[in-house]
Amino acid sequence: MSRLSAIIITRNEAANIAACLASVAFCDERIVVDSGSSDDTVKIAAENGARVVVHPWQGYGPQKNYALSLATGVWVLSIDADERIGPALAAEIKSAAAAPKADAYEIPRVTSFLGREMKQADGSQDFVLRLFRRGSARFTDDLVHERVECEGSTARLVTPMQHHSVARLEDALSRIDRYSTAGAQMLVNSGRKVSFMSGIGHGLWTFVRVYILKLGFLDGREGFLQAVANAEGSYYRYMKAWHLSRQP
Repeated sequence: MSRLSAIIITRNEAANIAACLASVAFCDERIVVDSGSSDDTVKIAAENGARVVVHPWQGYGPQKNYALSLATGVWVLSIDADERIGPALAAEIKSAAAAPKADAYEIPRVTSFLGREMKQADGSQDFVLRLFRRGSARFTDDLVHERVECEGSTARLVTPMQHHSVARLEDALSRIDRYSTAGAQMLVNSGRKVSFMSGIGHGLWTFVRVYILKLGFLDGREGFLQAVANAEGSYYRYMKAWHLSRQP
């Protein structure tokens, strides 16, 4: 079988990294790139057999590209610290790398929010390109919401991976702050004009889209909380961009 590398970027993921690394134990090498955790992330990752490299934070896309540059495998599996690869998906990944039918593979992903698997809205199953032949793909340089760009052919795996996106409301608030700050900087860098009303309008529209149009209300209280969190993220992204654009 072709050598398979797993790459993970972290910052203060002590609660997640051990389980994440255990789920990719089938890989030939596991690389963790940490951006200065103040908790025990680095220690736990090293104790669980990962190669750990500390690298200053440059944004999600650049950070993942740096992790990719450290991989030596023919195939690379990119996974976030809050994601898990089950045994069935591990077997499917190994088979795809051993007898590839494409240069990259999208993996279905099922998201949970506050411990509940979300069936509707933005928590429903989506496909993310995470397995690819090294040299055929790289991450975009976006500060947030980066994606993999592949020069070759792509296919899809069948078995989903689990995404434990938010375990506590505190986690949601922290993520909103981080993502909205990076997203605001991207808006400013793009030269796009952002007004004060942009934040209000985008926040309201995000709630309507997630909770009503995408049937988030069918996911009960957690569905409501997720819609509010998404709306807040959009609101603060545009409000921060508006504020930044007014700075001299």
